[in-house]
Amino acid sequence: MNAIAQALASPLDFAISREDKAIYEKVVQAVAAGDVLLAYQPIVAARSTDRPAYYEGLIRILDEDHTILPAADFIQAVETRPVGRVLDMLALKQGLHDLAEHPDIRIAINMSARSIGYPGWIQTLNQGLARDKSAAERLILEITESSAVLMPDLVTTFMADMHRRGIAFALDDFGAGYTAFRYLKDFLFDIVKIDRQFIINIDEDADNQVLASALISVGHHFDMMTVAEGVETPAEAAFLIETGFDCLQGYYFGMPTTDPVWMDQEQQRKVS
Repeated sequence: MNAIAQALASPLDFAISREDKAIYEKVVQAVAAGDVLLAYQPIVAARSTDRPAYYEGLIRILDEDHTILPAADFIQAVETRPVGRVLDMLALKQGLHDLAEHPDIRIAINMSARSIGYPGWIQTLNQGLARDKSAAERLILEITESSAVLMPDLVTTFMADMHRRGIAFALDDFGAGYTAFRYLKDFLFDIVKIDRQFIINIDEDADNQVLASALISVGHHFDMMTVAEGVETPAEAAFLIETGFDCLQGYYFGMPTTDPVWMDQEQQRKVS
């Protein structure tokens, strides 16, 4: 039985609440049909916002009407279940494939700390790195703080091993949970992404200005590049650049798309 079949057949599937059942079944159907894809959103350097520093690959599924559903619509129903590990595996597989096809880009892929012990995910990672020797140094693995602190010893050991192979790590949604700052001394993150709640209206919100500045200081103290998430207005962007963020991400700089510009350029080269 393959990894996907195992996930779909797991007894844990039957423990899901009635409220999430419809969403869960929609994800299961999409996984079984292969209707899982990545939407890429650019992350730009604060000193050079005209072109992306790298892209984040965000998991998407297609429903029965072939409508693209974002992770916010389904991830809560699956993130702690076996099919969530399959989604992580499929996202990583697609990201590694795109890295191999496009050697000039860098990609961040989201993962749960739970996937570290999932054989299919680890096998996908090893196969992708073996197939493309440059992939490791162009791959960023994003882990949310809520996921990382569930199993800190496992995460830090895994990160140390992957760092030796050249992979970078981003701490996603920093500030969204209740992570103790002491964990930042132990984790080996290269990038810290400041949660959107501290970015909204930051050009006018004095509280967010103080909090964001403090989080920048923490990030830089631990030699982590800082990324502001959810930037939506030119005023927010201007303030964040002035405040000292290293990179910015949000709708102001580009919506997530399953057809990023670098794929269009590759198609144009093939046609010509």
